[in-house]
Amino acid sequence: MDIKDSNGTVLTEGDSVQLIKDLKVKGSSITLKRGKVFKNIRTTSKNEEIECREGKTTIVLKTCFLKKV
Repeated sequence: MDIKDSNGTVLTEGDSVQLIKDLKVKGSSITLKRGKVFKNIRTTSKNEEIECREGKTTIVLKTCFLKKV
Protein backbone atom coordinates (compact mmCIF):
# COMPACT_ATOMS: atom_id res chain seq x y z
CA MET A 1 0.00 0.00 0.00
CA ASP A 2 1.91 3.04 -1.29
CA ILE A 3 0.92 6.50 -0.13
CA LYS A 4 1.96 9.07 -2.73
CA ASP A 5 2.12 12.86 -2.73
CA SER A 6 0.85 15.15 -5.50
CA ASN A 7 3.98 14.47 -7.59
CA GLY A 8 3.77 10.67 -7.25
CA THR A 9 6.62 10.41 -4.72
CA VAL A 10 6.09 7.66 -2.13
CA LEU A 11 5.56 8.93 1.46
CA THR A 12 6.63 6.96 4.53
CA GLU A 13 6.31 7.43 8.31
CA GLY A 14 8.49 10.28 9.58
CA ASP A 15 8.80 12.15 6.26
CA SER A 16 8.43 15.90 5.96
CA VAL A 17 5.83 17.33 3.58
CA GLN A 18 4.96 20.81 2.31
CA LEU A 19 1.54 22.24 1.41
CA ILE A 20 1.07 23.20 -2.24
CA LYS A 21 -2.21 25.10 -1.65
CA ASP A 22 -3.84 27.21 1.09
CA LEU A 23 -6.27 25.01 3.05
CA LYS A 24 -9.04 25.88 5.49
CA VAL A 25 -9.32 23.45 8.40
CA LYS A 26 -12.86 22.16 8.87
CA GLY A 27 -14.37 22.90 12.26
CA SER A 28 -11.98 25.72 13.11
CA SER A 29 -10.96 29.18 11.95
CA ILE A 30 -7.41 28.06 11.05
CA THR A 31 -6.12 28.48 7.49
CA LEU A 32 -2.94 26.58 6.62
CA LYS A 33 -0.82 28.60 4.20
CA ARG A 34 0.89 27.30 1.07
CA GLY A 35 4.51 26.36 1.75
CA LYS A 36 3.94 25.26 5.37
CA VAL A 37 6.12 22.26 6.24
CA PHE A 38 4.89 19.40 8.42
CA LYS A 39 7.57 17.15 9.89
CA ASN A 40 7.32 13.57 11.14
CA ILE A 41 4.08 12.59 9.39
CA ARG A 42 2.15 9.41 10.20
CA THR A 43 0.41 7.25 7.64
CA THR A 44 -3.23 6.21 8.05
CA SER A 45 -5.23 3.24 6.85
CA LYS A 46 -6.40 5.31 3.85
CA ASN A 47 -4.04 5.74 0.89
CA GLU A 48 -4.93 9.38 0.28
CA GLU A 49 -4.57 10.69 3.85
CA ILE A 50 -1.77 11.34 6.37
CA GLU A 51 -1.76 12.62 9.97
CA CYS A 52 0.44 15.44 11.23
CA ARG A 53 0.67 17.88 14.12
CA GLU A 54 -0.28 21.57 13.92
CA GLY A 55 0.64 23.04 17.28
CA LYS A 56 -0.90 20.73 19.86
CA THR A 57 -3.61 19.33 17.58
CA THR A 58 -3.40 16.38 15.21
CA ILE A 59 -4.88 17.00 11.77
CA VAL A 60 -5.50 14.74 8.79
CA LEU A 61 -4.45 16.03 5.36
CA LYS A 62 -5.17 14.71 1.89
CA THR A 63 -1.99 13.79 0.02
CA CYS A 64 -3.14 15.54 -3.18
CA PHE A 65 -2.31 18.88 -1.46
CA LEU A 66 1.19 17.82 -0.32
CA LYS A 67 4.67 17.36 -1.74
CA LYS A 68 7.60 15.62 -0.10
CA VAL A 69 10.42 17.88 1.12
